[in-house]
Amino acid sequence: MPDLTLTPAPPEPVAAAPERRAGRANVRQLIELRWLAVVGQLATVLVVHQVFDIALPWAEMLGLLGILIAFNLFSLWRNRLAKPVSQVELCIALLVDVGVLTGQLYLAGGSDNPFIYLYLLQVAVASVLLRPGYLWAIVLSTLTGFVVLTQWHRPLLLDPSAPTTLSPNYLGGLLLCFVLNVALLTVFIVRINRNLRQRDAELAELRQRAAEEVHIVRMGLLASGAAHELGTPLATLSVILGDWAHMAPFAGEPELREEIEEMQRQILRCKAIVTGILMSAGEMRGEAPRLTALQAFIDGLARHWRAAHPGVELVLRSEGLPDVEIISDSALQQVVGNLLDNAAEAAPGTLLTLVATCPDEETLSLSVLDEGPGFDAERLKHFGEPYQSSKGQPGRGMGLFLSVNVARTLGGRLEARNRNENGERSGAEVVLTLPLASLLPRQSLPDADR
Repeated sequence: MPDLTLTPAPPEPVAAAPERRAGRANVRQLIELRWLAVVGQLATVLVVHQVFDIALPWAEMLGLLGILIAFNLFSLWRNRLAKPVSQVELCIALLVDVGVLTGQLYLAGGSDNPFIYLYLLQVAVASVLLRPGYLWAIVLSTLTGFVVLTQWHRPLLLDPSAPTTLSPNYLGGLLLCFVLNVALLTVFIVRINRNLRQRDAELAELRQRAAEEVHIVRMGLLASGAAHELGTPLATLSVILGDWAHMAPFAGEPELREEIEEMQRQILRCKAIVTGILMSAGEMRGEAPRLTALQAFIDGLARHWRAAHPGVELVLRSEGLPDVEIISDSALQQVVGNLLDNAAEAAPGTLLTLVATCPDEETLSLSVLDEGPGFDAERLKHFGEPYQSSKGQPGRGMGLFLSVNVARTLGGRLEARNRNENGERSGAEVVLTLPLASLLPRQSLPDADR
């Protein structure tokens, strides 16, 4: 039998859906504005022609209104399609509006017509909806239309006894005024839009950070609960192994005794890890902080990591570290240890290098270098995001995510890049940059309250 299972359509990208809705909403605004223009122009033509008895080429003007109505009906049909609205389409729609307005003004006095300043409305709308390249097309079209209408148009006969043309000086001043208005509208509306987009981007980043912090809190609660639960079985295993070590069958076998001793050492290590999790979960950084020299802190990081990974070669390079005392931050220790663990897993059997430098008096830089294959483009793009791991196992990839957030909490940043030598990829480098002030005790800060 044929497979009748329905295949769901691929989900729409998160960033594409709001942009698509915004494009359609913008087209709806232009359609509504165009209907207002049709009604306004029709009312103006009828009132001027019938009430004020001013001669107008009303047949040609109504023809232009017919073109505008037809285009608006086409825009209504186009807006119902699933295809997203592009900047080119918005620009073409505004150029049609400018063209129809230019035709109406040509038939009704050109630059003598007071409605010539409706060009500014087209510029303002374009400044809001279009990117700079398309915006300049609208600006140039309106300026061209204005200049052309000052030279070529059908005269508007308001009073047969009055002159039908304006003086060149007046036209020059009118053109200068129009150019100034266009420039000011374009510059300030574009700047306002840029500020609004920047604000929206910052709000989105804050929302993302808040979501990540909630995720971290949940993980912390789970880790703390797991640590509590692991305490009892680890204690039970420790007691059983202690009893086995004193039993005659095991005591008489050197190999079994060595394996039991190794198991006891690993259980002690697990207990130390569990104790560290519980202490970190309950410790306040401001209460009885442990102080250590910066160089001693870095040396201790490398020493402890080498002890836990005897099969991996780690080289420590310390360059230009100041002689200052810092708080021995357990979170920072875990971040550096996690970066070294990731490097050892990504490049097994290669040399690892930990470089600690202070590029200036206020910054600490810790770099982890390996000689492995490096990062591919996709990993670099999603570096630090949760569940983005090259290990291919579910639930992995949280270490870098937590490290990025710890660095952010300390006022720093975590960056990744590939090392290139002779134009070829020669390993990866992950750089943790922190302000030294975030590691100094409060009384060491120059601006601390006494």
